[in-house]
Amino acid sequence: MAEEQRQSKMVRVLVTPEGAAIHLKLATAAERAGAFAIDVAIQWAIVITSLLGLKYISGPFGMGSGANLAFAFWLVFFFFVRNFYYIFFELGQKAATPGKRALGLRVASRDGGRLTANAVLARNFTRELEIGLPFQFAFMGHDQATAWMALLGLIWSGIFLFFPVFNKDKMRVGDLIAGTWVIRTPKVSLMGDISHAAATTTRAAGFSFTAAQADAYGIHELHVLEDVLRQSTPEIKAQVAERIRTKIGWVTTAGETDIAFLEAYYAALRRRLEQRMLLGQKKIDKYDTRT
Repeated sequence: MAEEQRQSKMVRVLVTPEGAAIHLKLATAAERAGAFAIDVAIQWAIVITSLLGLKYISGPFGMGSGANLAFAFWLVFFFFVRNFYYIFFELGQKAATPGKRALGLRVASRDGGRLTANAVLARNFTRELEIGLPFQFAFMGHDQATAWMALLGLIWSGIFLFFPVFNKDKMRVGDLIAGTWVIRTPKVSLMGDISHAAATTTRAAGFSFTAAQADAYGIHELHVLEDVLRQSTPEIKAQVAERIRTKIGWVTTAGETDIAFLEAYYAALRRRLEQRMLLGQKKIDKYDTRT
């Protein structure tokens, strides 16, 4: 019972622009720390391997200018690995580093929109303030005055380091600034509770969608559309139907109702996604441009 209550505290309800309510589970502080530890281990493995490889390659050249130049390039490489490792992976389709993916986590926008490059940059450029400074202050203290400065600096920066522990959404300061949070990766399997009824509607009403029209959305939007069909008001259904019609270039026919159109498009979208999955082409959402 206690575990269920603890897990329920990590669930958030996100209302999408289409009006559908999606339940998301936030990552715990322990999960985030575990993902970070995996990523740090990967970073150090990359850095150490590259350094050993550089030493092996430059060995025959001794300690001359060539070796110094190679080491300078390695320092630049180290800088990019340290500062752009997280940015590179979080800007990808998975919105997650290898550490996050290993634990089933990903970064998401708190407003339900697409994760933007600005948000990824903002949340990661504060990482040095949150993680780097505490360790730098921890290794200061050669004399009494410097030791006091190091202690005060460590306390100040420690507030940022442990910020996720003391807020209910387990956000870093970078998440607070960027408008993001880290969530458990939702399942992307297709749901089938209303597909039969929707397919019947498609045949009865004579709706016919092209492959391009059915390709306009992905699995995420299919789930949102199912929530709209199940739970939303007629007004929201009308708004969603109008947005879909506009996006796919659909011309409304005489006697066509919003609910019939939505059910028909749901069936067509689901059928198209199933066809793609049989070919190993999983379309995650409307932003997924892979073919």
